[in-house]
Amino acid sequence: MKITLSHGSGGKATSELIDQIFARHFSNPILNMMEDSAVVDGYGKIAITTDSFVVTPLFFKGGDIGRLAVCGTVNDLLMRGAVAKYITSAFIIEEGADTETLEAIASSMAKTANEAGVCIVAGDTKVIEGNGGVYINTTGIGFANNENIVSTNLQNGDCVIVSGTMGDHHATILSARMEIENDIQSDNAPLTDIVKNLIDGGIDIHCMRDVTRGGLGTVLNELANASQKQIEIEETAIPISDEVKAFSKILGLNIMHMGNEGKLVAIVPSEQANKAVEIMKNSKYGENATIIGKITNGEGVILNTRLGGQRKINVLIGEGLPRIC
Repeated sequence: MKITLSHGSGGKATSELIDQIFARHFSNPILNMMEDSAVVDGYGKIAITTDSFVVTPLFFKGGDIGRLAVCGTVNDLLMRGAVAKYITSAFIIEEGADTETLEAIASSMAKTANEAGVCIVAGDTKVIEGNGGVYINTTGIGFANNENIVSTNLQNGDCVIVSGTMGDHHATILSARMEIENDIQSDNAPLTDIVKNLIDGGIDIHCMRDVTRGGLGTVLNELANASQKQIEIEETAIPISDEVKAFSKILGLNIMHMGNEGKLVAIVPSEQANKAVEIMKNSKYGENATIIGKITNGEGVILNTRLGGQRKINVLIGEGLPRIC
């Protein structure tokens, strides 16, 4: 089987690639949980994650590959309720890259790490043949205080909350590539404040996931499959900015499969849902948080449409938008 761009989309082809090759060869009880970061034994419990960033273009409205690398790594740790502490960063640089470009990326990474409360503690650089591209691989390490924030922990009646508007990063990257002028900006951001405030506020978080490649629809399907539950969401409740809504309508994009880089899904008990939303709204990057659905018996993801019907939401199939992160 030849690798195609669809294998990097975060959708069905990506899942098949992971299942058929990596999950099969690397199988162990920790990896098999398939969470955003692993919680392992150490001095206490340590959360570990790794990621690679290949976004095109390197700089876009609201961010760049450096900020994206820190946010993506930190957010994966946070989704297990961990306190993110350290990051390693390895750069793969194509010949022809400008040192001013590298300096701007490094500066952005440092500023974002400071905002997220993490230290970049190790790194590496390699130069290869090419045309000036830059790629970043990271490892993130944090301290885990709650091993129960996992996708198998969903309960009937739980509420599904998103921390803000969907599709912002996807629309930003696509706009840049198509040279479409608009005011849409990437939402790439560290979600440290939101997660810390939810935990400090006593919210019994059953599960969290950040909404990245594959979009909200893919993330919710992963949670439904892992928990063997049905997730029922309301189309009219999903927050979307007017600009992204118009952009997606013009290009015929499905907002359920458009990626973000600074938004999360939280599953919490229904009696704590309103409190959780208020905490998010009072946290940095969570001002548009809202309840969009609930957990029920059944399977898959069901969308209650604005017209009063129901539609099944599947994972992203096909390539989507490659090199979004």
